[in-house]
Amino acid sequence: MSSTLDPLLEATRVLQDAWGAARTPAELSRPQMLAVNDALGLVKRIAEGLHSDVGGRISYESRPELGPQSLAKQQGFRTAAQLIATTTGASTGEAARLVKVGEAIAPQTNLLGEARPSRFPLVQAAVHDGRLSTASASAIITFLEKIRFAIGAARMADAERVLVERAPGLALDGVRTMITRLEAQLDPEGVAPREDELRARAALSMFERDGMLHINATLDPARGAPVKAAIQGFVSAEFAAKRDGRDPSAPEADRRSVAAIQADALVHLAEHALTCESTSFLNGASVVVRIGLDDLMNGTGHGLIDGIEQPVSATTVRRMAAGGGVIPWVCGTKGEILDWGRNRRFFTASQRLALAERDGGCAFCGLPPGMTKAHHIEWWARDHGGTDLDNGVLLCETCHHLIHDNGWDIRIDGIGVRAKVWFLPPPSTDPLRTPRLGGRARTEVLV
Repeated sequence: MSSTLDPLLEATRVLQDAWGAARTPAELSRPQMLAVNDALGLVKRIAEGLHSDVGGRISYESRPELGPQSLAKQQGFRTAAQLIATTTGASTGEAARLVKVGEAIAPQTNLLGEARPSRFPLVQAAVHDGRLSTASASAIITFLEKIRFAIGAARMADAERVLVERAPGLALDGVRTMITRLEAQLDPEGVAPREDELRARAALSMFERDGMLHINATLDPARGAPVKAAIQGFVSAEFAAKRDGRDPSAPEADRRSVAAIQADALVHLAEHALTCESTSFLNGASVVVRIGLDDLMNGTGHGLIDGIEQPVSATTVRRMAAGGGVIPWVCGTKGEILDWGRNRRFFTASQRLALAERDGGCAFCGLPPGMTKAHHIEWWARDHGGTDLDNGVLLCETCHHLIHDNGWDIRIDGIGVRAKVWFLPPPSTDPLRTPRLGGRARTEVLV
């Protein structure tokens, strides 16, 4: 057992060294905080790996055929996952994932009782030495089990190797993105059937509760993309208006969360559809608000909206009535806040499309293209940098300030949309200035 615990004990020693003599986090320097954070992550991953091994064995000792002799049932639980969830305080789903990883990476035996290696030896090794979290390991195992019949054992082994090599250092969302893209590459004929499956699962439900209209939507990628782009575009415009100081007196300008602005975006899109000149696709749909004339004139009482149970105040009725003939924005308008391409200083629309193809969005954090701007790597005014693809990068506003304010450098390797974007941290962050891959290439894999 000691050899199994050795990695955990070593990781614990690393944590103790990183923490040093500090008694509270407030006493840690920034380098110490980063070292402690890294050590805690390593300890957590190694502990999860050990727990997955134990969880897999608990599951084996709780298999249904044991009946009353099942370990979980003897402890008063129906399943091994419930037993582990109660012990750890995690959800049953998280415990089930841990058990699944433990079962998948455990050594096997054949019908003669002879020992056989794990079905996923590379995942097993990465989990045991703390390179992979159980969440990332579970995502990789689920994918490999799903794809193995379509691609064969040899290509599955290659896929396991690539994923295990690339997953460390990525958040779980990044691992999932990498898996999705690898699946399309390995099984291109399966893309269309998956699209049909996702399209069949698309749904939207609406119901009223606590005076609020609740909307839950699940959309396939093709139909979800325009919805997402429109809402994110609205959010970006709102942030731009606040940053540029337009309408500073608006009471909500500095208080709304992103979620609240997204709700406003959905409302504006619906109002736009209802007030657009062409509404034939809505079959004459409109919003009807009912209130007595005296209440409307005096600002008293309340109004009722057809199809909505919750009453609204007279003030709200007045506001809605005043906006009844106003189109929030005009269909087919060509006006833009920033007219890209009118001046050589700005990147053209075609260049932005090329940068979006190369970077996939913010090259640093991954936000979608609609929430980014094209920035000069060598500054236009200070460095006299040109407005060319190899001097441009898509960055969201936050990452743009983070990079310039903290001394990061950006390097482009290659030409055109196949080039790779690298970010070089300042010496204060990493004395070796180890380049970090950014852009779309960060989650793209080739097997």
